[in-house]
Amino acid sequence: MTSTSVKGNKMDFEYKMVIVTRTDLNLSPGKLAAQVAHAAVACALNTKKTKPKWFKKWMDDGGKKAVVKVDCLDDFFPLKEKAERLEIATIIIEDAGHTEISAGTKTVLGLGPAPNNIIDQVTGMLPLL
Repeated sequence: MTSTSVKGNKMDFEYKMVIVTRTDLNLSPGKLAAQVAHAAVACALNTKKTKPKWFKKWMDDGGKKAVVKVDCLDDFFPLKEKAERLEIATIIIEDAGHTEISAGTKTVLGLGPAPNNIIDQVTGMLPLL
């Protein structure tokens, strides 16, 4: 049995991962996709190790991910701090600097996976990318 439920024709997921992107970097779609993927993999592995029940429920749910946006790097830090207080896996991805941006540029913030009611306390107000 999975932790998803069906309401009408809509799937209602109970767990998700959220990746927060910076709009000020103006990354190409491919570069942004790679950064989001780095964060998703790192967060999934971290959660599998530290909160295996959350990881399993998230995977059973279908591994839902949402990508949201903030204006700049400074917007990452309050989100990361709140997530850490709620015991949600977090990571800020720093680019290697081989293509579009300088080495060390912080590109995305990964959060989760975690139960929706917890992760939404951190990112629920952010607009989708």
